[in-house]
Amino acid sequence: MRARLTAAGWDKDLSIEAHSVPAPPTGMVSIRLEAAGVCHRDLIDRAGRIPFLQLPVTPGHEGVGRITAVGDGVSAWAVGDRVATLHRDCCGQCSACVSSQPSLCQRAARIFGLTVDGTYASTMLAPESALYAMPDAVPAPLAAIMHCTFGTAWRAMVTVGGLQRGESVLITGANGGVGAAAVQIARRFTEQVTAVVRDPRHAPWLTQLGASRVIVSADGAFHRQAQGIDLALECVGAPTFNAALRCLRVGGRVSVVGNVTAERAALNLGHVVVMGKRILGPGGADPADMAALLAAHREQPFEAPVAEVLALSEADAAQRRLKAGGLQGRLVLTPR
Repeated sequence: MRARLTAAGWDKDLSIEAHSVPAPPTGMVSIRLEAAGVCHRDLIDRAGRIPFLQLPVTPGHEGVGRITAVGDGVSAWAVGDRVATLHRDCCGQCSACVSSQPSLCQRAARIFGLTVDGTYASTMLAPESALYAMPDAVPAPLAAIMHCTFGTAWRAMVTVGGLQRGESVLITGANGGVGAAAVQIARRFTEQVTAVVRDPRHAPWLTQLGASRVIVSADGAFHRQAQGIDLALECVGAPTFNAALRCLRVGGRVSVVGNVTAERAALNLGHVVVMGKRILGPGGADPADMAALLAAHREQPFEAPVAEVLALSEADAAQRRLKAGGLQGRLVLTPR
């Protein structure tokens, strides 16, 4: 079984159809999926905001399962291995790959849910290089979303953002999957964790996860309440970007991972130049990021930012719920 997006937009529901994957071709594996996450990027894909979306396609880029067959030339995986998805494959030969930055690969272009079928399915094909090992001990709902929530936050704040012990951190859209993961990661580095949300009902949950302060800001002007921030994690995009930038101390940095609206953010270049602020685009987490993250999880388990687990047959309803907003964490689909 799999979900299918046959036309961009919201006029037509995702369809559910019977499906079985063929024997994997060279360099590919087949996976029997346990769970799949529903991410805001899936909504961007569905809206047709990505010009290279190839239809029809099975949505989704967050998944976990076990390998059931391997194609010729596959050396990294064997039947029975438990794996989770990265966002995309890599070529292994370009300058980014050679310098151990496979998520910034210059040549590969197989992106789950966009150019190849994704994770809203009971079985799927995946390139060998688009996977990482997932321990059996991690429950399926958390395992499915770990890369795109905790992995994204880890890379943006730690690997690329250079988060240091004791620095102050501000996180926009903190009630979402990435935001809630970021609160937990940041708390392991510092006691100064500010979470920004639009709805006050999220405050108790975020405080429980480790936020030292929750700012409720419906108008996006939270910079009036937060100043001197070392590192901001921007999980929303244009509606909050400039306020996050203005929260930073001189020489502070903002790591941008969210772009949930179609509008483009305006930028005062003079402010950036004079104040020495840095705007970072981290890219997706790679296997090295995930190994470091999983080590941190083994030492002190993270709380899964899962709002609800739904049947795969409810994929369309799940996307529409996410589009409506206000969730605490991710929705997760399971084919079983």
